[in-house]
Amino acid sequence: HNTLSALLHLNEVYVPYEVTKNDLEAGIKGAWTLGFLGLNVTVPHKNKVMNYLEKIDDVAEKIGAVNTLVRGKSGFIGYNTDMPGLYRACMDLNITINNQDVIILGAGGAAKAVIYMCLKYGAKNIFLLNRTTETAEKLATYFNKEFHCNSVIPMNLNSYSELDKENYLVFQCTSCGLAPNEDDCVINDRDFYKKIGVGFDLIYNPRETVFMRNVKQAGGLAYNGLKMLLYQGVISYELWNNVSISKEYVDVVEEKLQEAIYGIS
Repeated sequence: HNTLSALLHLNEVYVPYEVTKNDLEAGIKGAWTLGFLGLNVTVPHKNKVMNYLEKIDDVAEKIGAVNTLVRGKSGFIGYNTDMPGLYRACMDLNITINNQDVIILGAGGAAKAVIYMCLKYGAKNIFLLNRTTETAEKLATYFNKEFHCNSVIPMNLNSYSELDKENYLVFQCTSCGLAPNEDDCVINDRDFYKKIGVGFDLIYNPRETVFMRNVKQAGGLAYNGLKMLLYQGVISYELWNNVSISKEYVDVVEEKLQEAIYGIS
């Protein structure tokens, strides 16, 4: 955000604030009173913050999570930029969503944005695999109802052998493999990875997770979540300032992200 402000010559600064669960309402009101243009909201506030907003964007409401606040007339308006950020990342990587058979690993908050994106952009079947089957069932029922379809199919994580096709598009939405637990992986069976055409791990640190490595070793393409992080931030910035960020500037920010996170340019 600060890089974009410098590139656009805007007199703005982006800084972190820690707000406890008990002080969330006061924090939002304080930011409004102080004239903040907007904020990002992260775990654990993405759901509860929805109680203190002037308005909630339709996408954020359906996903049930807000990560971006934009100054409105009498309060902040809540958006979810994770979903459009992931979609822009997929477009950047030439990943096709339409008419694809998709596997989603995990049924937590991140999975909601992925399910919404897959339904919105025409995925064929979405197999939602989770350790707790009941959680996957609730999520599938909710999104199938919202989109008037039966495309989201809940399954237990250990039932992956029942998926009998090849060339699946797979989104890894659990925290397995997140630093400092780089050796963890949600599924280790090599036969599973033979089914994957493209694997997208929403984790961006480490640069290559065990999941990604397994996908590549089985002959598939694998990507981490850095571009999703990049584009959700770009979209937040565009909303705050009512601007459109050029690909040239996006590339500058991506280079700085890689340098900051991985130590490379």
